[in-house]
Amino acid sequence: MFDLDEVEQLKKAVLARTLGDARQLEKLCEDIRQLKREVRPIYRRSATTISLVASDGGDSQLQFDPFLLHVVRVVDSYGKRLCLDVLSPTTDTEELTRAHFTASGDPQTVLGVLMRDLGVRSLWELSPMIPRPEDVRWAPERVSPSWIQVYRDLCEWAALYHMMVYGRFHADTLVVRDGYLRSKVFARDLFVQMCRRIEQAMERTYREDRRRVFLVGIAKRSKVLQRYHMAILLESLFPPGEPRFVRVPREMEVSVYRWDEYARGMEAGSEPGEAPKFVAGEMYFVRFGSHRDDPIWAVDVLPSHGPQAQEIMGYLLEDAIAGFPTPLYPRCLQRAHEQARIGGLDAELLQTFLMESIRTLVPKDSVGIFDGMQLRYAQTERRFS
Repeated sequence: MFDLDEVEQLKKAVLARTLGDARQLEKLCEDIRQLKREVRPIYRRSATTISLVASDGGDSQLQFDPFLLHVVRVVDSYGKRLCLDVLSPTTDTEELTRAHFTASGDPQTVLGVLMRDLGVRSLWELSPMIPRPEDVRWAPERVSPSWIQVYRDLCEWAALYHMMVYGRFHADTLVVRDGYLRSKVFARDLFVQMCRRIEQAMERTYREDRRRVFLVGIAKRSKVLQRYHMAILLESLFPPGEPRFVRVPREMEVSVYRWDEYARGMEAGSEPGEAPKFVAGEMYFVRFGSHRDDPIWAVDVLPSHGPQAQEIMGYLLEDAIAGFPTPLYPRCLQRAHEQARIGGLDAELLQTFLMESIRTLVPKDSVGIFDGMQLRYAQTERRFS
């Protein structure tokens, strides 16, 4: 804890820095003032809304797990399973790649379909953040376990891609992604290729079935929103009275992100600098409530759907009004998180499967010790649960 001298010193230092940077707040307020004439109201519209979410790696806290196993499970807001896998930081990525294809080379999972369509045959070709098999085999201690999170993200994108490109939509549908329509985990320009295929599929769906399908991404946390939130309130960007939204210029995003390529959309293809490879959406600030203090979210919309932004926000509003337990947040996303969560009986089953598998590795003369450990653990859980 800070002692009394440090508290006083910190108070003075914070005040000095704040006063010294006062011009920064004025600049943020000026940026927001420029947006006020672009703010538009949102009116409720009805459409089918669906979302998909990958189970959080922290959901399944397995005990006595020497392998650091992770369950990767992607489900939609109706509970339909789209992807299921179990792996560890030392999983052989060559074997993991083969699991997505049949012996004849045809894809048998949503991630296999995505790899085939993008013209890659291995996970490390799909993402440079997936370790090569020789690294896992010969130097596993040098492999960062964070690649598991990358694999989880790839599975989530693959499930979304499969739904958008190969799914059939029987009504106008809004697909809501948990997070922005941006990613830095793909190699080269594969992310842009994937997003173009998704847009082509949406156009095909409308042309053949006369069904409109929209894709948006919504983030609970946003660096851009965090920096501008104070200015938004001071300038009353969203006055009370009705839900509202406004598009965020790319220049405002660039001023916030450390790496400007995370704010360079596909419309910047002919501009100097690194080619846009990570961004497929345009950001909007959105307030689904009618009060000044209602939460504001950052929403990504595909540039090609910009002319329909008000319609899309109306669909989101209809879903967000029913949001629970988080108010004024899309209910389809909250349902997907509920469906993806691994807990209760599911977690107990996972623990049982793990212990049964480990038991097969225990020497015969130590099986009694292992069984006793499980019994003591079960008694402890009952006592303190």
